[in-house]
Amino acid sequence: MAEVNHGQQLADRVLDNLKYQHDWTELQILTHAPTNPEPLMRPMLTGLPPRRLYVHPDDQAAMVKSSAIADGKIFDTPEVEWVLPTHIAEKWTIKAFAAVFDSLPAQLSSHPERPKRIVLAIVHDDSTIVYYVLHDGIVKPRQN
Repeated sequence: MAEVNHGQQLADRVLDNLKYQHDWTELQILTHAPTNPEPLMRPMLTGLPPRRLYVHPDDQAAMVKSSAIADGKIFDTPEVEWVLPTHIAEKWTIKAFAAVFDSLPAQLSSHPERPKRIVLAIVHDDSTIVYYVLHDGIVKPRQN
């Protein structure tokens, strides 16, 4: 029986958590960029969350003004997100995160550049998974 590598095991665990606990759809584990045969640094996931995870501060006010509907909810179209599965014992540096961002392909949407953020999934030994939004570069804080 072939041995599954550590990165693939983490990706499988995070995929199950996103699918069954957080209602994500269109989940895929990618080992190669979808636009070229170049391998990614490690297995990553893409998927569609049930609602938008993040609104850029520059877009926040405009979205609230233009998208409010009668019942007070804001139009909330989700975007495809990239997820980086990691283990809590792994040691990450800014240089390693930058390499992950550099390995991501251009988006297949209206934005031709590569993703500006990823979701960092940190898996603990007790199977707890914590998610953080990780930005490429400096982003001004959101206004609540």
